[in-house]
Amino acid sequence: MRRIAAVALLLPFCVVWGTSSQAAAKPAFVRSVTNPWFPLRPGTVFVYTGEKDGRPGRDVVTVTPRTKMIQGVRCTAVDDRLYEQGRLAERTTDWYAQDARGNVWYFGEETAELNKRGKVTSRDGTWRAGAGGARAGIFMPAHPHVGQSFRQEYLKGHAEDHFAVLSTSASVVVGYTASAHALLTKEWTPLEPATLDHKLYIRGLGLAKEETVKGGDERWELADVRHQ
Repeated sequence: MRRIAAVALLLPFCVVWGTSSQAAAKPAFVRSVTNPWFPLRPGTVFVYTGEKDGRPGRDVVTVTPRTKMIQGVRCTAVDDRLYEQGRLAERTTDWYAQDARGNVWYFGEETAELNKRGKVTSRDGTWRAGAGGARAGIFMPAHPHVGQSFRQEYLKGHAEDHFAVLSTSASVVVGYTASAHALLTKEWTPLEPATLDHKLYIRGLGLAKEETVKGGDERWELADVRHQ
């Protein structure tokens, strides 16, 4: 749900990597995701509170020790569980990896929406780089600066999120913490052109707040961080 006029994609990966004629363009990847704006330390649990479509909920994001090989890259698995009125409404596993320059790449997700009986009603949004024409994208640059813009994911008609950096000195206050030097991004997708999201990240912590600012009713704020 996403932004900016000039989209500065990292072409070597998003467009070129995955084609047999230029496989050498694939960047080198490291074992752990240590980008300070989006660190993924296994065992870390982020708890967010807020609402979606006017319904209050709790979103629990767990960095797992599990990994998955995708296009020859070992990716860290992150479990995301959305609860509405105490009931599991959505379950998602996302896969991330960091290149040698410090950029965090998004390699796909497996998602499911569940009804009140716990039955899966939709898997829309599921994708994996290298399958069906899907391509990984940049989720967090190594050194964010205002004006940068990237495609986070690509599976035509299913996963086409983009983001852009609006500020590196934004203020944010949530239940768990506060900062006057947060990273503010703007996210959008051509699949939902009337919708726009803002996200705020704190260095050394990660995502602190996200909110739909146009075309929707969704807001999540970091309430707690635990380490298993």
